[in-house]
Amino acid sequence: MPEPLLTVHALDAHYGDFQALFGVSISVSSGQAIAVIGANGAGKSTLLKSIAGLMGSRRDAITFDGAPSGDLPAHAVARRGIALVPEGRRLFPSLTVEENLLIGGQGGRPGPWSLARIYELFPALAERRHMPSTALSGGQQQMAAIGRALMSNPKLLLCDEVSLGLAPIVVREIYARLPSLLAEGLSLIIVEQDIVQALKAASHVYCLQEGRVALEGAAAGLTREAISAAYFGV
Repeated sequence: MPEPLLTVHALDAHYGDFQALFGVSISVSSGQAIAVIGANGAGKSTLLKSIAGLMGSRRDAITFDGAPSGDLPAHAVARRGIALVPEGRRLFPSLTVEENLLIGGQGGRPGPWSLARIYELFPALAERRHMPSTALSGGQQQMAAIGRALMSNPKLLLCDEVSLGLAPIVVREIYARLPSLLAEGLSLIIVEQDIVQALKAASHVYCLQEGRVALEGAAAGLTREAISAAYFGV
C-alpha cells in the first residue's frame, strides 16, 4: 500500500492551559476525501489549524508528503502544498474578487490552477471578478475562498465548515464541484456539522468528541446510530 499523503499521529493541541486535542490520529491518501465531524467545540477547527501550521505541534505529530511538518510555520506548510479554506471565508474586504484570488497564487507553486480554471469552476466569480468581495453573496464568498485556496495549487485542501450559514441549494452547488477536484488527484479534509453532506462527500469519516476521535470508519459503513452516539457522546 502507498504511504498516505498526510498522517496525523497522536496530536495534542493547546490554547494556553486549555487542551483542545488529545492524541488525535488521522490519515489521508492522495485523491481521497475524508470528513471530520463533531459538535461545536469538539476540536475540528483546531485540527485543521494544526495541520495548516497555524498552531504549533510536535515535529513528528504531522507528516505530509513523506516529511515531518508539525513544527513548520503556516507559510512553509502552504509552500509544501496544503491550503486552508477558513471558517467564515476571511476574504479581504478592500480587494476585488480577482485580487483576492490572485493573492492565493503568490506562493508560486506550479500546478493546474489559474484564474481561468477558477472561473471555469465557479462561473459566478468570473461575472463578478471586478466587484469588491463584500458585494458577493455568502455562497459566492465561499466559492471565492475555495478559489483562493486552489490558486496556491495545493495537494491537500482543508475546508472548514463549507456549509456554515448557507442556503441548502447553495451548499449542494458547492459540494457538486468537489468530485472534479478529487478527479485531478487533490485530497480533501472536510470539516462539517452537516453530517449528511459529510457522508456524501467523503469516503472515510472521523468523528471528534471533546478533542478525541470517538469514531472512525468508511462513510458507507457507519450507521446513523453509531454516528449519533459518537457525535453526542451518549
